[in-house]
Amino acid sequence: MKIALIGYGKMGKTIEQIAIARGHEIVARIDIDNQDDFNSPEFKSADVAIEFSQPQSAMNNYRRAFAAGVKVVSGTTGWLDNMPEVKEACENGSTFFHSSNFSLGVNIFFAMNQYLAKIMNGFTNYEVSMEETHHIHKLDAPSGTAITLAEGIIDNITRKDAWVEGVEPKSTEIGITSIRRDEVPGIHTIKYESEVDTITITHDAKSRAGFALGAVVAAEFIKDKTGFITMQDMLKF
Repeated sequence: MKIALIGYGKMGKTIEQIAIARGHEIVARIDIDNQDDFNSPEFKSADVAIEFSQPQSAMNNYRRAFAAGVKVVSGTTGWLDNMPEVKEACENGSTFFHSSNFSLGVNIFFAMNQYLAKIMNGFTNYEVSMEETHHIHKLDAPSGTAITLAEGIIDNITRKDAWVEGVEPKSTEIGITSIRRDEVPGIHTIKYESEVDTITITHDAKSRAGFALGAVVAAEFIKDKTGFITMQDMLKF
């Protein structure tokens, strides 16, 4: 499969290594200093583009890839206010794979989170909170993964209807604490606390490799598909 990389930082280079090891060809590498390559024959020849960039540049990257007729797998977070535009593009023939986190382990964690929340809906004496820690280069807070986890709790616990970050939560809200430290790939902890005990679940990423592998697997999955696609479509939990 021919893959284009949009964003050629640490994550892009890790994706490149994994994609080549899985037998794929990297036909284009686009970063901030070669934006004209979106119009190149090499980029247009790609079966899929894998995009890990910055929130402020993500939408323009998607638009340019769609205009070139290239499918997109994106791991960038912090741009979700523009999701309606992406879904409309997919209704008109484009293909986009969206996930707040491409780690297969994190997506197992998403399923665990929802299952635990269903159980805890019946135990009102437990208060739920969340803490997420990432490297100092991450611009958005809370992380897209934390937002997905919070939404999974809200969908299953009737006494919660929103999340907040950095302020004291109301009784109907989930409080999220965001920490930016060193080069931490990502740690997410959900805590249910009562007067008598605490229940905690945590996902701790050891490196970027898990995210990169998931993105390449997603690219393989959508090669022959069209439309708006998510991890739920691929993993079918």
